[in-house]
Amino acid sequence: MKKIILEIRKELRTNTDPKYKKGELNFFKEKIKTYGVRSPVSQRISKEYFKKIKHLEKEKVFSLCEELLESGYIQEIGIAFRWAYKLKDQYEKKDFKIFEGWLKKYISNWANCDDFCTHNLGYLINKFPEFIPKIKKWTKSKNRWARRASAVIFIYPVKHKKYLKHIFEIADILLLDEDDMVQKGYGWMLKEASNIYPKEVFDFVMKNKNKMPRISLRYAIEKYPKALRKKAMQR
Repeated sequence: MKKIILEIRKELRTNTDPKYKKGELNFFKEKIKTYGVRSPVSQRISKEYFKKIKHLEKEKVFSLCEELLESGYIQEIGIAFRWAYKLKDQYEKKDFKIFEGWLKKYISNWANCDDFCTHNLGYLINKFPEFIPKIKKWTKSKNRWARRASAVIFIYPVKHKKYLKHIFEIADILLLDEDDMVQKGYGWMLKEASNIYPKEVFDFVMKNKNKMPRISLRYAIEKYPKALRKKAMQR
């Protein structure tokens, strides 16, 4: 199976777009490793090579995912998360520890964080809510991506009309976080919740608008009518 990883890396290098790579490096504030491969191409490669490993046991697929993650390349990390999500129906409680480890060890930018949280981790939490107390502990982590993840992870379940109480608890804890990536993360979580619970989220925003960072506030109220957005922005 090591051959699969080598073939993927060869194909990624073959599909490098120098202009796109330069744009990626300039786009992210964080330093990233990238082949400069456009997303549709990376997704195609992921899909094609998954066909060659889909017969394997979940543990072996996760092992291949770990190899991809260890490279640090944004495209390989994305492929690893897509492969792991393909096996979502096989997720077990023991996988939480694996995913938590991946989050804290391999994620170093918002794109991989959000991809992982809105798919793999979000699905897992939706299936096993008993891990929510552990998610809440991430809000106090020194790792900015773990703190962002503590909010973004709820975007998947809220679309299934779950966990509003926990969403507000997370937002309360992160309310004054000084990191803009965390501020945007919980603001996005509230915005997605507003699609299902518009009154409840607006009430929360109005209660906290004088304390919330402006960027979090703008994210949270983005889906509301202009009049309500104006009301929320008034200090």
